[in-house]
Amino acid sequence: MHVLITGGAGFIGSHLVQLHMERGDTVHVIDNLSTGRKANIAPYLEYDNFRLSEADLLVWDGLDKAVAWSDRIYHMAAVVGVKRVLEDPVKVMSTNVAGTERLLRAVNNGAWNPQVVIASSSEVYGFNPEAGFSEESDLLFKSTGHLRWSYAATKLVDEYLAFAYARQFNLNITIARLFNTVGPRQLGRYGMVLPNFISQAIRNEPITVYGDGSQTRSFCDVRDTAAALDLLAGCAQAYDEVVNVGNDEEISIRGLAELVRERSESSSPIITIPYLEAYGEEFDDVTHRRPVLTKLHKLTGFTHQWTLTDTIDDMIARKRKIIELAV
Repeated sequence: MHVLITGGAGFIGSHLVQLHMERGDTVHVIDNLSTGRKANIAPYLEYDNFRLSEADLLVWDGLDKAVAWSDRIYHMAAVVGVKRVLEDPVKVMSTNVAGTERLLRAVNNGAWNPQVVIASSSEVYGFNPEAGFSEESDLLFKSTGHLRWSYAATKLVDEYLAFAYARQFNLNITIARLFNTVGPRQLGRYGMVLPNFISQAIRNEPITVYGDGSQTRSFCDVRDTAAALDLLAGCAQAYDEVVNVGNDEEISIRGLAELVRERSESSSPIITIPYLEAYGEEFDDVTHRRPVLTKLHKLTGFTHQWTLTDTIDDMIARKRKIIELAV
């Protein structure tokens, strides 16, 4: 199989690379390395069945050829992270929307109809008050003016673009709404909560919780996410569908900090920081975000292999090893 992964040097993309390389597929990654890291895919750089194009998806002149070569495409390229959204909202919106549209146009222009997975986000559910979000749940946004939610808006536009191309041109496209993916290779650089908590805990530094910590999230191990995306890509019944991908185990951010402190045997205090101090902007955060996974299970038979505690233990061990090697 020929597999094209945009953003393939990133956190999730690199795990998709690993999955397909271990299978013996031929993999082509497009990544400008603005947030992705070459180190994430370093084990494969010398393989004959692996290729990296260090390029900007918005202007790269090799896109049409790469798409025409592909049997399967994972579109993971995007600008992510609350801090990036607030620091450079123009880049977020232009990259996330224009990049997706350019890729879909290339798919339609090609002579072949590959399997395509477009990565969306659970953020599109916004402030919906339901306890769990199914794919049929309403998407509820507050009034404009808060750039914090511009990322969610771009992902919703991406979904509509994908539906438009799939239905008008009969393309094999699945939209995956990802819920808080965590695990190896994730960095805390752009506000990702779990790697930040772990880095603080193993150094016995204060664990900094943004907001009051009562907000809940559902965290899915990246290896489970990659496995689910692989199953969806190969499922014809998932074409022209949006499907939640995540874990429905819910935990408060304060509870996550306490769990990390417990698993790392840390003496770190847990402190709360207002959003204004953390991000330079005050905003209302969503109180909860838990996926209903009935559709994913029905379409693919997917089952999780990683609990949140297992993922945290694994990330702690990996982080400690990195620190030891650096000494």
